[in-house]
Amino acid sequence: MALKSTIYKIDLNIADMDRHYYQQHNLTLAKHPSETDVRLMVRLLAFVLYADENLLFGNGLSDDDEPDLWQKDLTGAIQRWICVGLPEEREIRKACGRSKHVVQVLYGGRTADMWWAQNSKAVLKLDNVTIINLPDTEQLAAAAARGLSISFTIQDQQILVSYEGGSFEIEALRLKDVD
Repeated sequence: MALKSTIYKIDLNIADMDRHYYQQHNLTLAKHPSETDVRLMVRLLAFVLYADENLLFGNGLSDDDEPDLWQKDLTGAIQRWICVGLPEEREIRKACGRSKHVVQVLYGGRTADMWWAQNSKAVLKLDNVTIINLPDTEQLAAAAARGLSISFTIQDQQILVSYEGGSFEIEALRLKDVD
């Protein structure tokens, strides 16, 4: 018998002063049986960093041909392809051919640093890729709850996270950015 996804209801408030984006979102996220709380919350943070009315969660772990998040234009063309984790470099190249802008969000501390050391030379050659590293996701994972009310405030690329259990800052290092 296959395990079912766990459903998370998230009341999300975003105040992104860098992009002048101020919105409330009521999200329902499905946590894949093999997914950790860290990965779930990194997907949520990726949504926050690129929040837009057309940004949607994809099938991610359930479908190799879909990203974790994507944004399409009115014609169905993929404008932004966002994945979290440590993929093979060829997967990023493949996404570059399918989307105008690819965002790869790395996490995992030292493991992510090793991934970047191995793949940076090839990835830096790609024109339409942004690479973001989240060096410390421990507090973000601790905030995970099936019924969660959480706020993200972004100013000068500093991210303040507030929820019922307290507040903390999280650093998102941009290793490569699209101009």
